[in-house]
Amino acid sequence: MDMEAKYADLRRAAEETAVVDAHAHDLLAAGSTLPFTRCFSEADGDALTLAPHSLPFKRSLRDIAALYDCDASFEKVEEFRRAQGLSSITSKCFQAANISALVVDDVSKFNEILELESHNAFAPKVYRIVGIETLAETIINEESLSGSSWTLDSFTEAFVAKLKSYPTQFRMLSVFTNKIVGLKSIAAHRSGLDIDPSVSKVDAEDGLQKDLATRRPLRITNKNLVDYIFIRSLEIAVEFHLPMQIHTGFGDRDVELRNCTPFHLRSLLEDKRFAKCQIVLLNASYPFSREASYLASVYSQVYLDFGFAFPKLSVQGITSSLKELLERAPIKKVMFSTDGYAFPETYYLGAKWARDIVYRVLLAACEDGDLTIQEAIEAVEDILRRNALHLYKLDVVHEKVINIDDNSTSSSSCVKKDDVILVRMVWNDASGQHRCRALPAERFYGIARNKGVGLGIAAVGFTSFRDAPAAGTNLTCAGEEIRLVADMSTLLRIPWSRNEEMVMADMITGSGEASEYCPRNALRKVIKVLLDEFNVTVMAGFENEFYLLRKSFSEGHEQWVPYDNSSYCSTSAFDGASSILKEAYSCLKAAEIVVEQMHAEGGNGQFEIALKYVLCTLAADNQIYAREIIKSVARKHGVIATFLPKPDLNELGSGCHVHLSLWENDQNVFMGSNKYSYHGMSNTGERFLAGVYHHLPSILAFTAPHPHSYDRIQPHTFTGAYLCWGKENREAPLRTSCPPGVPPDFVSNFEVRSFDGCANPHLGLAAIVTAGIDGLRRGLKLPPPTELNPADCASHERLPHDLLGSAEALAADEIFHELMGDKLVTSVIAMRKAEIEHYAKNPVAVHHLIHRY
Repeated sequence: MDMEAKYADLRRAAEETAVVDAHAHDLLAAGSTLPFTRCFSEADGDALTLAPHSLPFKRSLRDIAALYDCDASFEKVEEFRRAQGLSSITSKCFQAANISALVVDDVSKFNEILELESHNAFAPKVYRIVGIETLAETIINEESLSGSSWTLDSFTEAFVAKLKSYPTQFRMLSVFTNKIVGLKSIAAHRSGLDIDPSVSKVDAEDGLQKDLATRRPLRITNKNLVDYIFIRSLEIAVEFHLPMQIHTGFGDRDVELRNCTPFHLRSLLEDKRFAKCQIVLLNASYPFSREASYLASVYSQVYLDFGFAFPKLSVQGITSSLKELLERAPIKKVMFSTDGYAFPETYYLGAKWARDIVYRVLLAACEDGDLTIQEAIEAVEDILRRNALHLYKLDVVHEKVINIDDNSTSSSSCVKKDDVILVRMVWNDASGQHRCRALPAERFYGIARNKGVGLGIAAVGFTSFRDAPAAGTNLTCAGEEIRLVADMSTLLRIPWSRNEEMVMADMITGSGEASEYCPRNALRKVIKVLLDEFNVTVMAGFENEFYLLRKSFSEGHEQWVPYDNSSYCSTSAFDGASSILKEAYSCLKAAEIVVEQMHAEGGNGQFEIALKYVLCTLAADNQIYAREIIKSVARKHGVIATFLPKPDLNELGSGCHVHLSLWENDQNVFMGSNKYSYHGMSNTGERFLAGVYHHLPSILAFTAPHPHSYDRIQPHTFTGAYLCWGKENREAPLRTSCPPGVPPDFVSNFEVRSFDGCANPHLGLAAIVTAGIDGLRRGLKLPPPTELNPADCASHERLPHDLLGSAEALAADEIFHELMGDKLVTSVIAMRKAEIEHYAKNPVAVHHLIHRY
């Protein structure tokens, strides 16, 4: 096999991964006041420019001309740009770059720049980084116009209040607002990186007065003042769990390069106050890439961003820089950015060359034996995408377009594809049903993508048996309208309908705020509380059990019977359903939903597909798309896939077990250590799980939300019918797990087994996280683990044996009303009680639910 064929999958991953641009240097320029030749000129003499006739200059001009299909000359490129206009060329560049999320700083001050919100037209997700020196200068310069006389105290009060207001504001504002995900310092370009963590207020006051005595508008350059601003900002970054980007290495022409080596940061990195503040070294620290790699390997809080090298170095220069970054630094700490600025072409060039060089470097690592091909493919995803998503806590999901016939993929964008006819806006309601609105593509991309579509608020109270709000939800058809607003980061080409796309929808009120009834928002809210109070986030992975049923006729009556009659992990069962399972796997893979394993389950016609753990907000979205894909692929093959908990009372039930772990920065903090271990758990892990244990009866109203769910949760069925927990005990509803690779004395995650396919995954996870927060707040403790079958132990309390018991437990549990929202919880309880009454009167009606779930 030749090298090209051998590494085809690696190249494909590098070329097709939808990238997260973790550091865009500036907002886009509005047009004519900044000629395009600005980025190909030596006029300003800074590192933003490409020197004419250099290797990067010639290469970049050819690349842009090829994209625009014109001659490789300034004149022809400018001619094309003027003819097409800024919006058109930006869409073209961003679509070609396949950028799924853009993190933009506000450091530079070009004329006539576009507002941050304007960038939403070109990238599915746009986030903001606040430049701390720029903010400080803006405060002083604007206030100076009114004649204020600044002291260090008055400046500090104004600066801290403004900086703290950003994360506070963005907790309250709607999803339309571009979220602040970090801070940024250009101290390297002002006074160097030898920052004094203990700079005194006296020295800072002196520095402020010296800078105030200079020209206006003020440009802060005094080292003591720069250091003081940096330390105050870092304190706020710690408080609000925001990463701090730091310019290192080359930059503006007034920079003293010797002061920009990241080794100067060691005293800061060893300051215990900032041990948990994530520090991102920008610019690949060029020409100090090797030094940066060393710091990232030694200090847990140091991350590396290799923007700026692309495309401003030669190919050999870029390759050398990235190799040096990866010499010692963990792959999980290295991330891509374009360092794009002003012109859309800079974003395209950065993405284009990053893909190529990442492929070259990882291919060489494979050839040297450092990585396997699969490990290299994983590294591509980490470097170009996942590391930035995790570090900046971005709510970006999918950007792939799936073609079910040949499994080919291509990037999606905010621009309508010519062959797309309809776009489905999908939501999963509180009864766990998948619903959608289908819009003509022209209307979706023209209006609805940004404005949303109306939905009567009564719809959020619909039950599984009737499309009308349940009594007691306080929802009526005469109530206010909510709007379904597309989360463009979740856009997918529908596998089973080539001319359609689907996208997840958020529920927004008329005033632009997230609706309290929105399940996706409920999960985001509690995750935010967990992060703000404990600096912890949650990873989750679902195990989907389902039945494949085929149509049969008996005495003229239609019936749905099991696809086969095989046993647990049967090879013949898997072989018989392999065409369905392989196609489902291909579609899931193309959707960036990672399958860890699949097998035949114990029921006749029953199978399981287990998904890899990811951030829990992403896991919930993945779960909805996974069920859509599995059900639709089955339908294509003439059978139905049902996730109903007990479609046949004489067969085993189907669960939707979820595994969860707790993470702080890049560390699994659910796992115990030599310092503290309670049956393999850390103190944080024990308290979180104790909260879940304590509130489990209430949680069941979300994770086992249907009267039919309790036909599954029975003793001796591996479903967790008793209130207990155990290590590797599958009869317990809560099981701590020690998978391969984890030391036997520790556990890496816990499993909630009382979770099924009728549950809305966002609400189910939100309930678990809510309970965990209460456990952490109150320092709850777990009882001893159960090592035996709890049904054989008289001391174990039975969990609610029906939905009424769970609904009543939830009604009395104040923490869910507090964190998830009283309106949402009240409506959920009313819906559960309506379903209890209906199915008690109509027990055979449950058989029709195989089509709804």
